[in-house]
Amino acid sequence: MSGPTLPATYPETHRGFAKRKTMNHSVLIRPLATTDLAQWTPLWEGYNAFYGRAGATALRPEITQATWQRFSDPAEPVHALVAQAGGQLLGLTHYLYHRTTTRIELTCYLQDLFTAPAARGQGVGRALIMGVYEAARAAGVSRVYWQTQETNSAGRLLYDKVARHAGFIVYGQELPIK
Repeated sequence: MSGPTLPATYPETHRGFAKRKTMNHSVLIRPLATTDLAQWTPLWEGYNAFYGRAGATALRPEITQATWQRFSDPAEPVHALVAQAGGQLLGLTHYLYHRTTTRIELTCYLQDLFTAPAARGQGVGRALIMGVYEAARAAGVSRVYWQTQETNSAGRLLYDKVARHAGFIVYGQELPIK
């Protein structure tokens, strides 16, 4: 599967990540590797279940397959980082670079962030966010933003420490495709 050809100014995933100390482990934040599929999949499914996409409302398998393939397609602006300790993936984050009408340079949208339940409260989510910040800076991108559900109180406790809530309310509408 090949995505659209994007301008050469879309940065590639930064490879210079380092280990970060969290509350209980030394966690490596690194780009997703093609060999991570077996460990990425349950994290991805956990993330989707958190937002009500499980069972009868689960994403179609072709959406997950296309998402996975985009991470290794250099024509795609979509990237993924994982948190790893002791050979196990503890969390994931997906982010993308895009143009905006309010800046010349690209901006970074942190689309997905998930930490395995057993690793929550130990700094893994924060380390993943810092990894996205690091990748964005290395790519010459000066703004990272994301959204979450208003009811995500645990996530919002972290987000309030590492970013500023801009006060926006998000609207969306699903459109029928002809």
